[in-house]
Amino acid sequence: MASKRYERLAEIRRLDPVGDATEIYRLMVAHEFPWDVTRALELALYRTYAVPSIGRLLAETAELTGRSQKRYDDTALLLDSVLEFGFGSEEGKGAIRRINQMHRSYEIGNDDMRYVLSTFVVTPKRWIDAYGWRRLSRHETVATVTYYRMLGRHMGIKDIPGTYEEFEDCLDSYEKEHFGWDARSREVSDATIALMASWYPAPLAPLLRTGVLALLDDHLLRAFRYEAPSPLVRTVVRGAVRLRGRAVRLMPPRRAPHFARQNREIKGYPDGYRIEELGTRPQPGLRGCPLSAAGRETAAPAD
Repeated sequence: MASKRYERLAEIRRLDPVGDATEIYRLMVAHEFPWDVTRALELALYRTYAVPSIGRLLAETAELTGRSQKRYDDTALLLDSVLEFGFGSEEGKGAIRRINQMHRSYEIGNDDMRYVLSTFVVTPKRWIDAYGWRRLSRHETVATVTYYRMLGRHMGIKDIPGTYEEFEDCLDSYEKEHFGWDARSREVSDATIALMASWYPAPLAPLLRTGVLALLDDHLLRAFRYEAPSPLVRTVVRGAVRLRGRAVRLMPPRRAPHFARQNREIKGYPDGYRIEELGTRPQPGLRGCPLSAAGRETAAPAD
């Protein structure tokens, strides 16, 4: 059993971490760590709210306060389309086009965009190394960096870090400089935690909220002015997540890929969806929105 459990890691190590980056990242996300990567990317996006320029913009659009489930679904499905079908596919190009249309409808600085990209690289590795059934290999880490550098270039992000260590430094230094209290950012944070709690029976909501807070680091809690859970609660919650990883280690390897569109948390499209219809449709009058009264969008090429 043990040898079979690690057979996909052996397959990954036979691939080129740069030339085969998309394939390695797909194996890592859809076969080795689907649950962990989903949780980590949720946390990656969540922590960006603590940067006031990001949190305030999200509050102004009301996408995460008034339409939390749709925003969650659309973000996951757009990123999932690139992963599942590849950058050169029609689905991948269409997803990147929609991402670019949305971002370019607002005044979002390159530094903020690069920071968000850094969370996608760093947060999953930190999560998996702490809670996954095994740590990430160097092959997977390099492939993740290569994959998100490609995504960043398609999104027009400048000065993208070149190594995992540079991404990590970018994230840590940006958070140290920019994390801070903002009332609108706290609204987005509260709405996101409420969304996560809504996926489970209502009586569990207070417990789930405490569990989420127990997984957050101190400077993120301070930025939102949340009271830190007790050391005992943190130990119990984090220990439970680690225990899950140890249990997964004893299971046979996944044979069929599991993509984000298959997650039970995706609830808004029971009858399917079209990539070009996903995402926000910014309204004129919002801060930094360049749309005309007719709602014109400027499409950006994905390749």
